[in-house]
Amino acid sequence: QVQLVESGGGLVQAGGSLRLSCAASGRAVSSIGMGWFRQAPGKEREFVAAVNWRGTNYADSVKGRFTISRDNAKNTVYLQMNSLKPEDTAFYYCAACPFGLASIQPNHYDYWGQGTQVTVSS
Repeated sequence: QVQLVESGGGLVQAGGSLRLSCAASGRAVSSIGMGWFRQAPGKEREFVAAVNWRGTNYADSVKGRFTISRDNAKNTVYLQMNSLKPEDTAFYYCAACPFGLASIQPNHYDYWGQGTQVTVSS
């Protein structure tokens, strides 16, 4: 069992920055795959970024702007979002894969946080 609690969402103007946090319990984030996904109204859930023991993966739409990282001492995963665009507006979810995948596929993740809203205004 993995519990994930997200925070850090909010309102920001285009070009601004936010840092999302995902505090995990039940498993060490260093030992599993951790990902961020987002879902905008009327759209499918979309891969954003993931990290595991081997490295990181990023969606093309956020590469160069977003950074996923882990603080193992705090058992927390972060998503630093810079140069935000209105197209980034979505509900953002943290997810955990106990088998260690840093997958782009949502169905590879067994545990999900409650989500946090990110709204980017123009």
